[in-house]
This record gives sequence, C-alpha cells and structure tokens, in this order.
Amino acid sequence: MTQPMPMPMKEIVAERLRSVKFSPSMAAKARVNALRAAGVTIVDFTLGEPDFPTPAHIVEAAGDAMRAGQTRYTESSGTLALRSAIAHKLTVENGLDYGADEIVVGCGAKHIIFNAFAASLNPGDEVIVPAPFWVSYPDMVAINGGVPVLVPTTAISGLKLTASALESALSPRTRWLVLNTPNNPSGAVYSEAELRAITAVLLRHPQVWLMTDEIYEHFVYGTARHISPVHIEPALRDRALVVNGLSKAYAMTGWRIGYGAGPKALVKAIDLLLSQSTTCANSVSQAAAVAALEGPQSCVADAVAAYSRRGERMAALLNEIPGFKCTQPSGAFYIFASVEGLIGKTDPSGVKLDSSLALMTFLLDHAGVACIEGASYGSSSSLRFSFATSIDQIERGCASIREACALLDA
Repeated sequence: MTQPMPMPMKEIVAERLRSVKFSPSMAAKARVNALRAAGVTIVDFTLGEPDFPTPAHIVEAAGDAMRAGQTRYTESSGTLALRSAIAHKLTVENGLDYGADEIVVGCGAKHIIFNAFAASLNPGDEVIVPAPFWVSYPDMVAINGGVPVLVPTTAISGLKLTASALESALSPRTRWLVLNTPNNPSGAVYSEAELRAITAVLLRHPQVWLMTDEIYEHFVYGTARHISPVHIEPALRDRALVVNGLSKAYAMTGWRIGYGAGPKALVKAIDLLLSQSTTCANSVSQAAAVAALEGPQSCVADAVAAYSRRGERMAALLNEIPGFKCTQPSGAFYIFASVEGLIGKTDPSGVKLDSSLALMTFLLDHAGVACIEGASYGSSSSLRFSFATSIDQIERGCASIREACALLDA
C-alpha cells in the first residue's frame, strides 16, 4: 500500500520575529565573556550594569524574607507592600500621585515596557521613538504588531526630541511617544522647558499616549535635574505610563524588579498579561525592593557621586583622542561619542573601517576594549561607552583606544 507523502514541515518560528534582533548589549557582553574565558584581557565598556554590589541592607532584607517564608507566589501585580512603597516614592521624589491599584510590578522595567506594548498596540499602530534610543524599544514595538517611527535628533538640540520634530512625526496612527530621560545611550536629560514644549504638543493630540522610561532618574550630574513629564503636565496622567525600576539606582540588575504607574485600565491589562505569563515577580526580590525604597538612600548618593567623577574623566580622555568627539553626559552612565572622524580610515591590515560596527570590532581586536556600535541606537557614526566601571579601567581603556587609533591610516 502506498504511503501518503508527508506534508512539508512549516517553520516553527513566527514570521514577525524575522526582523527582530538579539539585544546588542547582551550580545556584546556575551562576546566579552567568551574572550575572557579564552584568556584574553578585555576592558569592558559595554553593558549598562552598576559595578557596585547590591547594598548590604537590601541583601539582608532578602534573607529575612526567605527565613520568614516569603517564598511563594504573590499577586500578579506585585505585593501590596511593594506597590505601596512605590506609590510613596513617586509622591515624595517625583510629585506624582498614584494609588497602589494604579501600579504594576514586573520582572524589570523592560518587562513592563514590553507588556505595555502588548496590551495596547493594534496592528499598524505607530510608536514614536526619538533617536538615539535604547536598543529594545523598536524591536518591542515590532514584536507586538506596531510600527516604530524613528525620529532623529541633532547635536544642536543636545540629542533630544524637539517639539517641532514631534509635531512633524505625528499621524492619525500614532499610539505612543516613548521618552527616555535621562537617556540611554546619550546621557541627555530633558529640561523643564523642553518637557513643557513636548507635553504641549501631546495635549493637542489626545490620541497619543506618553510612555516615560525614568530608570536612570537618580543619575544626573552638574546642574541637570530629573523631572517626570507627568509632573510637568498632570493633564497627561490619564494617558501616560511612568516606567521605572530598582536595577540601576540600587545595583539590583539580577533581582529583576521594575514597575509601571498609570491609569487603572492600562495597569489592569498589563497585570492580565503577567498573570498569564510570569505569574508574578520574584517574591524575595519584591521584599528586598521594599527595603531598598524605604531604607537608607546614601548608597544611591554615593553611586551618583562616583559616576559623576567617572563620566567626567572618560569624556575628557575620549576627547583627547583624534577622531573622537563627545559631550559631558548630564545623566545615566554612558557616553555616546561621535567617531565620524575615524569612519573611512584603514587599519594596519588594510581593512577599511566603513562603519561604527567595523570600528567597534577594530577596538576589540586591537585595543582589547569592548564598546557598542551606534547603529543599534540609531546613529551609525557613534559608539556607546559605559562608565559603570572603575577610574582605573577607564584610564586603561582610553589609553589603549588612543594607541590603537594611532595605527589607523587615512
């Protein structure tokens, strides 16, 4: 008896993932780890992760929680104790009035952003993302059926979105504006006047929601001050999501706690998705997060002071290297250096460095310095350097970059 022909096997991976990239920062970190495992000495300026340990009182609170039996599922939106602590923090530090029922806790701020898009985007909805941008915004929009609209900024505006550029980018399909201040990768911090101009545009377009990623809020330097856009314009509260987390300020990246504050309908929709995916954030991490928010804040102030010194030193050293141009960062812990003066040069083996990716690879191979190419952030002639590392590493790395770049021919 003739056997029926088997049906051709369809690809298991969904078509919508074809345009999605792995996180460049995580990919860079993986390459650094592989080189180090092979015995290569690398100065690592890639991943945006504090180099300080999680403060002792937070770690102790986690141990106390485990011993007290707080090791079970929590509410999908987060424990009431944590959501109440977040509500208090938002009132005291940001001048924002949210109840515990208007807050949802996730496995990091990234988790909240992803699920906010999943909960709100319909196919073809547009999301305005100013460039340079954190690498994951466009891909998270695309995964969830939206269309990322990348709006370039200029050095004249301090790499910040202007009200006129926002107005020009809006369309009837615009669903969200994503505003990241302080900014990754540029370190830019929006001033009160700049935020007032942007929020005035949003008030004229009631179909557009505002997502504010404020994960670096504590890391501001010099005269810069962080202000939440919703504090600037309370009328946007009913169509805004304030996103933040514990990872950066409290050196808790691996604890995976982030949160969003917004209208009950959106928070409930995000909570629904969490209930059907992760169930809840880690219970012990949530207890530790309460201790972080309610405990002594000197650990945050100490970190800010250290990053301020490091950023100033790195900017000065990079600007001494021919072909590099950068400004002193106002916030976060990154320098987004223009390397336009090096693009097109030739390395000692005769290879032309025709992109920031090629230059990034050259620095890794010839200087033993790891950074991230700028195209992933929306700027093909820049490199991102994290200064979440010691002054000694910064000085060693910049010296190696200078020596390697001296080998390049025009």
